[in-house]
Amino acid sequence: MRGIVSEILAVIHRLHVGGRFILGIDGLSRSGKTTLAEDLRVELLKAGKNVCVFHMDDHIVDRKTRYNTGHEPWYEYYALQWDVDYLRENLFMKLRQSHELTLNFYNDDLDQQFTRTVLIPDQCVIVVEGVFLQRPEWREFLDYCVYLDCPREVRFARERASVQAALEKFKTRYWKAEDHYLESVRPFAIADMVVPTGPMEVRKL
Repeated sequence: MRGIVSEILAVIHRLHVGGRFILGIDGLSRSGKTTLAEDLRVELLKAGKNVCVFHMDDHIVDRKTRYNTGHEPWYEYYALQWDVDYLRENLFMKLRQSHELTLNFYNDDLDQQFTRTVLIPDQCVIVVEGVFLQRPEWREFLDYCVYLDCPREVRFARERASVQAALEKFKTRYWKAEDHYLESVRPFAIADMVVPTGPMEVRKL
C-alpha cells in the first residue's frame, strides 16, 4: 500500500489549499479500503493535517430493515443496507460546512443504531471509505475519489473460512449487488484514480 499512499498524499497536498478536502475511497468488499484509510490517516497526521475518517459500515441499519424485506437479497444489500437518503442529508451534505455532525452509528453486537456527535475542524482532510460510495446520491460531495479495483477471487479469499462456506449468499446477495453497481454506476470510469491490485501501476484518469 505504500506506493498507493504516496500517490494519494501527493494529490491531497496539491489540491487541499484550505478549508476542507473530502476524499472518497471506493471499492467492493475486502478490496482494502479500511486499510488504505488508516494508512492515509497516519501519514496525514504526520504531515500536520487534521483528519476525520468516516467508515460507511459504521452507519448501516438494523437487520430487520435489510433482511427478509420481501425484496431480492441483492437489492437489500445495495439499496437497504444503508439509509441512503438519511446519509446524504445528515452526512454528505454537511461535510463541507458543519462543525459537528450528529449521526446514527450501528452496534453490530446489539443490532441497534446509536446517536453520536462528531466534531470536524475547519481545516481538515475528510476521508470517507465504503462500498458503493460513488452511487449518484453521494458522489457529488466528494472532491476526489479513489477506486480500489480488486478481483473477486482475491477479495473472496480474504474472507474467513466460515464466511466462505456461505457461498450461495455471496452469489445471490453480495456479488449480484456488486454486478449491479459495476454495470449501472461504472465506478471505475467516474473515479479520479483507479488503483488495480497486483503489479500494475496506479492509473490516474
